Amino acid sequence: MLDGDAVPAKIKVIGVGGGGGNAVNRMIAANLRGIEFIAANTDLQALAKCKAPTKLQLGLQITRGLGAGADPEVGRKAALEDTEQVLEMLDGADMIFLTAGMGG
Repeated sequence: MLDGDAVPAKIKVIGVGGGGGNAVNRMIAANLRGIEFIAANTDLQALAKCKAPTKLQLGLQITRGLGAGADPEVGRKAALEDTEQVLEMLDGADMIFLTAGMGG
């Protein structure tokens, strides 16, 4: 028997990079409800085009907002630069779904 006062799970979807941002945009366009959408990217222009209400520019010191150039090592360093901000954004989630492409 289900409890009528059950609290729904807090679900967060984070789109990383251009491919992840595109996936988040499609989910938002599909009117998915009950989900907090987040976008993270090293490319400031691509991040600005994402419809996610919460955005994080990764690796400002490393990439200066110009992207990772499809270099996974640059992307990794950029993410590590902003580990604390990423953890803060994901705090409180019961479920986290990460979506990304095969770029850097």
